[in-house]
Amino acid sequence: MSQPIKLDINNMMADIIGARGITPTALEELTPALSKAHAAVQLKRGQGMQGWMDLPYNQDEVVARIEATAARVREQFDAFVVLGIGGSALGPAAVHQALCHLHYNELPKEKRGGPRLYIEDNIDPERMAALLDVIDPATTCFNVITKSGGTAETMSQYLIVLDVLKKAVGDDYKRHIIATTSQSRGFLIQIAQREGYETFYIPDGVGGRFSELCPVGLLAAAVCGIDIRGLLEGAKAMDQRCKGQDIWENPALLEAGLMYLSMKWGANISVMMPYADSLKLMSDWYAQLWAESLGKNVTLSGERVNVGQTPVKTLGVTDQHSQLQLYTEGPYDKVLTFLKVENFRATTPIPHGVEDIDTIAFLGGKSHNQLIEAERQGTEYALYRSGRMSQTITLDQVDAHTVGQLLYFFEMVTAYTGALLNIDTFNQPGVEESKVAAYAVMGYESEKHNAKREEMKTKPASKASYILG
Repeated sequence: MSQPIKLDINNMMADIIGARGITPTALEELTPALSKAHAAVQLKRGQGMQGWMDLPYNQDEVVARIEATAARVREQFDAFVVLGIGGSALGPAAVHQALCHLHYNELPKEKRGGPRLYIEDNIDPERMAALLDVIDPATTCFNVITKSGGTAETMSQYLIVLDVLKKAVGDDYKRHIIATTSQSRGFLIQIAQREGYETFYIPDGVGGRFSELCPVGLLAAAVCGIDIRGLLEGAKAMDQRCKGQDIWENPALLEAGLMYLSMKWGANISVMMPYADSLKLMSDWYAQLWAESLGKNVTLSGERVNVGQTPVKTLGVTDQHSQLQLYTEGPYDKVLTFLKVENFRATTPIPHGVEDIDTIAFLGGKSHNQLIEAERQGTEYALYRSGRMSQTITLDQVDAHTVGQLLYFFEMVTAYTGALLNIDTFNQPGVEESKVAAYAVMGYESEKHNAKREEMKTKPASKASYILG
């Protein structure tokens, strides 16, 4: 069994890094608000849009069905394509990157153990054309994921795929499509029932960015041979750590307090920097979770605010060479979170070979395992020396259990931070605005879209003098 993930906040604290850090007194003074936030989150467990909190406990039957379906897909298909966007794509991509071979699709089938995986999370026309160049529809299974069935990006992809499949396999097309959607409402469930597609359900209380630990993410993971029960067990272990109100026992509550105080003190950018390629896409998943949940302009009590912390995606050591200069000498407006791996799944020794140049010869006999951790510590020290806030989350190894812990940890941090900010953590009105506007531009006829089209006409016309070229 993997060890609990560790949260090291030393370099967040003023008594370590200096005046720009958070004081123990400030944390102590925040304790009543943290207790209130903890109680608010616990009170609504499993209710409203907090159904995601129960996912580690209530999916025995669906997990068994997912595993059976995954076995069928592995047996019958050479490729598995996820059609989805946002939470329907970022979570599956992050977990696949974390827990599968880093060149999974390029492995021969006997080493892969499952079909090639493609996650189509955009509607760039060249991208869909490129996908169809590298798959054979006759040997491909498509998982269409949208809770509402009205997501324009996903359903446009579905229409293209449906047409391609009918031309490729005729009446057998239904066997190639799996729908993941709401059981109780929306358009995709109507289509799935009419067509007879195999269907998995997204619980009503689980929003897209909190959906990786339900069929949205578990099916693709299982198809690729990932231990989905291990993911849920890891999430369950983290949930148990978050039951109490003591911030020195509940890591997610402590983290929420630190990020809340950081925002209050002007650190409005949250930089995630994994020092492991396997965790690279965790930054993408986190970016949606954090931005969409906390970027709000009104509190629950109706007060006008503009809150939120901008997430930035980076990768150690790659972005030491592209962004670290800014982080060490630029504005004091950032918190850096390192993701550290204690024990990598491979060891890469560095051979001797250039003995006449000391700085290169020095590397011989060491390993990339040592070097990447030395680089991380070097970055951490550079930030400390500049008085910049950083923290480190350590996974003893990257496996299903630790990844499950990590996912649930950030979900709980997000819920607590939203409670501290007194906002609706689980809506996304800004996203909905853009969706309505896009359909209006496309000419969709409805009272809402017609009104939006007229409203958009009031926007000032573009000035030719502001357009170059």
